[in-house]
Amino acid sequence: MSEKLLELAPVVPVVVLHDAATAVPLARALVDGGLPVIEVTLRTPAALEAVRRIAAEVPDAVVGTGTVRTPDDVRASVDAGARFLVSPGATPRLLDAMEDSGLDFLPGTATISEMMAVAERGHTACKFFPAEAAGGRPFLQSVAGPLPDLRFCPTGGITVDSAPGYLALPNVSCVGGSWLTPADAVAAGEFDRIRGLAAAAAALG
Repeated sequence: MSEKLLELAPVVPVVVLHDAATAVPLARALVDGGLPVIEVTLRTPAALEAVRRIAAEVPDAVVGTGTVRTPDDVRASVDAGARFLVSPGATPRLLDAMEDSGLDFLPGTATISEMMAVAERGHTACKFFPAEAAGGRPFLQSVAGPLPDLRFCPTGGITVDSAPGYLALPNVSCVGGSWLTPADAVAAGEFDRIRGLAAAAAALG
């Protein structure tokens, strides 16, 4: 993923959708709140249809897919109209497929060796996942010395309270968070509440 895309907003909503009918109003609420980059995870059967609808009906949204694990996931994401890809890890086969897709992508890394392997292929923007479980802010702070050219989007266990600490690091461009779209709010159609959470997150930048 280009660093320019990472800098569109301080927080990337990590969205799990069980009903594609909620995709468009949810995306509009996030965009209206100031968060145009939206990651829809491929964890539910509704995910790809949700991406299709957002891509077609919310032009101000930059929608991509997350939990991309296989070349088939890459192809399906491209077909659905995704504009970027996010993976939990970065195997050589998956990296090949993401590079061939023509889309921006954010390869998942959790160790120094994984970060170096991604950097060897010319990629300077990485996902750090699972952020809290893999060492959190102290780990990324330590990485900045030996790997000064890499920029990260930490995701996994990050909250509205811990996000500012990550964003203060010079090698963090943005964070990914699921707190912006609580399952109960999505299920109940409480899009004003989601808009408010998005606005508060956008203000972190």
